[in-house]
Amino acid sequence: MSAPAKTEPADLAAIRSRLESGSKHQYFYVALLGLRNYEPLKIYYRVRAGLSFSALERFQRNTALDSDDLSALIQLPPRTLARRKAAGRLEPEESDRLLRASRVFGRALELFEGDPEAAREWLLDRQPLLGGLAPLELATTDVGALEVERLIGRLEHGIPA
Repeated sequence: MSAPAKTEPADLAAIRSRLESGSKHQYFYVALLGLRNYEPLKIYYRVRAGLSFSALERFQRNTALDSDDLSALIQLPPRTLARRKAAGRLEPEESDRLLRASRVFGRALELFEGDPEAAREWLLDRQPLLGGLAPLELATTDVGALEVERLIGRLEHGIPA
């Protein structure tokens, strides 16, 4: 008897559907956090207030990043994560880092046509065009995240490095 098929999280299914239909919104990646409002000012106010811890849990479920990779990406040690879980909320700076992580993962999803496993694998693998660093390593800073996004844009358009 074969194992049951793995069910795709609803957030990823919604993103994949939008990517396939071409109706992707500029801020579509917030769906990885469980957010459904794509208005920039609403996102800003949510981040400034601190995202709920459930947004981080949704991101981890949607990306299937392990705890160590997620902790490194958003620069939160496990003990701090445990405190945030107990409090139910991230600090604004932590929320901003989580939003940046969702943006980078969202761009990788675009590159790989909605395939979260391919996106995750590419983000975790060292890339020669990024100085031999893994995209998720670079994405721990804003300038690094921008470089990852620039590379994704070049790859999407077939522009040589």
